[in-house]
Amino acid sequence: MSAVDYEVDGKTYEGFFVRPAGKSNTPLVVIAHAWGGLGDNEKQKAQAIADQLGYAAFAMDVYGKGKRGVSVEQCQALMNPLVGDRAELQKRLAGGLAAAKRQDGVNAAKTAAIGYCFGGLSVLDMARAGHDVLGVCAFHGLFRPAENLPSPKIKAKVLIEHGWQDPMATPDDVLSIAKEMDGAGADWQLHAHGQAMHAFTTLGANDSAMGTVYSADADRRSFASLTDFLAELF
Repeated sequence: MSAVDYEVDGKTYEGFFVRPAGKSNTPLVVIAHAWGGLGDNEKQKAQAIADQLGYAAFAMDVYGKGKRGVSVEQCQALMNPLVGDRAELQKRLAGGLAAAKRQDGVNAAKTAAIGYCFGGLSVLDMARAGHDVLGVCAFHGLFRPAENLPSPKIKAKVLIEHGWQDPMATPDDVLSIAKEMDGAGADWQLHAHGQAMHAFTTLGANDSAMGTVYSADADRRSFASLTDFLAELF
């Protein structure tokens, strides 16, 4: 796995790229990070995609090189401005996608995007904004619609992996995202995992008061669902 610096509007961002050894012209999965910024979890997911599925993976960065959050307050300070300015978020995601497609040995025509938590919102925005991906998958994502795209038409296929007890995406929010996807003409799926909270794929997450708890079963099942989804796309 190698670090990749790239620029969007003159600002430097740092992604991470991994490609299966000995493979070329490989389908590509770009990964959007959670609210703390690109970290170990996204790198682990990228490595798993390369090792287990045989695809290239590029973990994007939308905060800027070296900008990462540790505390709740730091993470909110990084995330909230972009949740409130979706056009800026979408521009940074487009820059990360372009950087990913420039990497050696990838088949840029076969690209998908996946994201975790805030990254789930991010990849849904990639679909809303018509970014050039075949499909997107949001894991325990945020469902707030993009105010700058009130009536999106979605061509990318959409998979949503959701923890039913996620306090950050309530049953009402689930109904709202389903109605939005239907209204946008999307080819969409939504899998709800019983007894699972937010961050159910994040190793080490164990804050039941905040609603962020790892679930080995939901992690395994949602990765199997992603495996099928990517095989269909590619």
